[in-house]
Amino acid sequence: MCSHSDIAHVLCPHCDLLVALPPLEYGQKATCPRCKSLLTARWQEPRKRPVGYALSALFMLLLANMFPFVNMNVKGLSSEVTLIQIPQVLVDDNYASIASLFMVVVQLIPAFCMLAIILLCAPVRMPGRWNNRIAWVLFHLKAWCMVEIFLAGVLVSFVKLIAYGEVGIGTSFIPYVLFCLLQVRAFQCTDRYWLWRQVATAPALSQPLRVGHSGLSQGLRSCQCCMAILPVQQHICPRCSSKGYARKQHSLQWTMALLITSIMLYIPANMLPIMITQALGTKITSTIMAGVVLLWSEGSYPVAMVIFVASIMVPSLKMLAIAWLCWDARGQKKVDRERLHVVYEVVEFVGRWSMIDVFVIAVLSALVRMGQLMSIYPDIGALLFALVVILTMFSAITFDSRLIWDRSGTFASRELRDDGK
Repeated sequence: MCSHSDIAHVLCPHCDLLVALPPLEYGQKATCPRCKSLLTARWQEPRKRPVGYALSALFMLLLANMFPFVNMNVKGLSSEVTLIQIPQVLVDDNYASIASLFMVVVQLIPAFCMLAIILLCAPVRMPGRWNNRIAWVLFHLKAWCMVEIFLAGVLVSFVKLIAYGEVGIGTSFIPYVLFCLLQVRAFQCTDRYWLWRQVATAPALSQPLRVGHSGLSQGLRSCQCCMAILPVQQHICPRCSSKGYARKQHSLQWTMALLITSIMLYIPANMLPIMITQALGTKITSTIMAGVVLLWSEGSYPVAMVIFVASIMVPSLKMLAIAWLCWDARGQKKVDRERLHVVYEVVEFVGRWSMIDVFVIAVLSALVRMGQLMSIYPDIGALLFALVVILTMFSAITFDSRLIWDRSGTFASRELRDDGK
């Protein structure tokens, strides 16, 4: 039986406001009144829907790996590639790191997440410790599923290749598109608050709760994994066994360290070539900006803008935004917290889309292998740029968004706030 506090109250994981959850009808959702973040939603058939979508997604992924994915024809020479051949080609070119990244974020993590949703939502008997661990891994890996980003990269690759020959889709392309849509839907129907209540009972609280006040001002914290409300001194969650604090320890230091490292890598990533094109015995190297200029000069204005925004503007603006958030979190002046929270949410959402250029290179390298006529290979800039995207994603993850809201004057002592810095 769930405790009263678990049923009726939740601490917003983004702004630390204690919210009383009203009874929800099917199709309704509850959002935080302060930062407008989604807290929970009530779905019809909350077990069957995620399981159905996840099972269908896994079946589509299996089909997508069995047949040719895309093909190309240039002056009588044809080439086709399957999904599984893309990392194999990258390994042959001594780019095992990019091949591993492709396999992990495009196939392995999405497949594991779908399997985890099935195990957690279906009536499968497992030890409670296994349920806890699978749920913990599921919600930590969710942000690293990049199926839709890879699919966008494939479409950009088509536009680039049309200038050289005929490009077509293979038998497995449609199943992969369906896999992308089904896995997105499976994530949408899997409510973290509801799921953890099914996995294990939340710990009961003996103290009274003050709705509309921060958890920190009441000596409470939210488990960042399962959303259980815990005393601030209790660092191990009894429900999911994850370790946590009132605020993420050394959040700003970790965020700034990752940010500075990404900036140091971003400079050579833009200066060094990301791709080598061999056409009729001539070797042509291109940087990110050179590729944008080439697409623009060829009249592919929308694609040039997509690459420019995703690979140049988004990483640059994301670094500036993260630096701004860290600077403001350490300051003492009054700020527009709602606006800063919107900035944080945008940073967290768009940062992963910068990986689109890396996926474009992976598809081109695997598909365009026609000997002396034309071949494309990745170069060191692609690896550096992938590292930049990964580091900026980690910097956004390590930043504790609750620090934005901590200067309202209603929180606990400075010592508790410093616990997260």
